[in-house]
Amino acid sequence: MAKVISFVNNPYQENTYILYDETGECVIIDPGMYTAPEQNTVVSFIKNNNLKPVMLLNTHCHVDHVLGNKFVFDQYGLKPRFHVGESETLAAVVAYAPSMGFRYDVSPMPDEFLPETGTILFGNTTLHLIFAPGHSPAHLCFYDKEDKILIGGDVLFRNSIGRTDLPGGNFSLLIDNIETKLFTLPDDVTVYPGHGPETTIGYEKQNNPFLT
Repeated sequence: MAKVISFVNNPYQENTYILYDETGECVIIDPGMYTAPEQNTVVSFIKNNNLKPVMLLNTHCHVDHVLGNKFVFDQYGLKPRFHVGESETLAAVVAYAPSMGFRYDVSPMPDEFLPETGTILFGNTTLHLIFAPGHSPAHLCFYDKEDKILIGGDVLFRNSIGRTDLPGGNFSLLIDNIETKLFTLPDDVTVYPGHGPETTIGYEKQNNPFLT
């Protein structure tokens, strides 16, 4: 059975997730760690729980979700994996990060990109890929069907949705993807978003002001 833990990182209060199961294998998703204390907290958790990081995943490649990509690579030798359609989004970070006050250690590029659909396996856990652009050009969500966990990135938040005013954003596309790809999941699936508290599919179907 997979477990998920989140760490709130960087000035954007981004949620970095570690997903792990009884095998001890874990995946790091959207590493936003920026300061040394933030980096140390994540490393300590992995060490104290005898976890073995086997994959680094990005839902999408905005600065607040990739600040720790290079750190994770240096620490564990893992290159990120994301959809090829996020490559330009990642490449742009180098130019705009300084203007936002970030010291950005350039992320390595993937050895292999993720497809729009399919599965990722680690330990005894299967993650299903859900392609849900709209906040960013090629955003992916990671769905653990068995444990009813959705790592949703910046698509759906508690009572809100991802912003669509950044390059590659598209409001109607985002709404369409939420309605056709996320709201078709079971109501009791827990959504772990890129920012803010967790929620459930059922709660958002009933209460999200953008979608009700």
